[in-house]
Amino acid sequence: MLEKSLISGFADEIDSAFDVQLGVLESLGQKYIELRAADGIGIVDFTMDKAKEIKEKMDACGIAVSAIGSPIGKIGINDEFEPHFEKYKHIVELAHYFETPNIRMFSFYLPDENLPEKYRDKVMERMEKLVDYAKQEAVTLLHENEKGIYGDTDTRCMDLYEHFGGDMGVVFDPANYVQC
Repeated sequence: MLEKSLISGFADEIDSAFDVQLGVLESLGQKYIELRAADGIGIVDFTMDKAKEIKEKMDACGIAVSAIGSPIGKIGINDEFEPHFEKYKHIVELAHYFETPNIRMFSFYLPDENLPEKYRDKVMERMEKLVDYAKQEAVTLLHENEKGIYGDTDTRCMDLYEHFGGDMGVVFDPANYVQC
């Protein structure tokens, strides 16, 4: 169970080697990580053997996962969705394994950033599938604003949150709004 008040972040920006990441986190007294990559492998490409190796190291250091830093929703809105959804199911499996209910995700890159309303229905349809599966699996999707995706502006982020109500959380990256 996650503490109500915690500080967490990505450690893969420290170093690609997970042992180095853990060493720095331990030296800082950090107890949580948003797991995105370890040993140069993105979380979506973790095998269950790799997940077990990483979890054993984290457990030995007393570090837990606050959220999975997934690339879900970081494909083009016109890209094939079913293979991406299969990766998403693997991410959900990993979230359960790492004992976190939280999964960071995105709302699909648009081919023409000048016409986001043209893609709204397709975005909502795909997001609905992701949110429904998250509810079924008792995990929480945390949407991050990012340049070039549907939810890259405050207005479209609000559109997503109003549409999905309390079924989706928020990760706010102010630098991404500046880029937009």
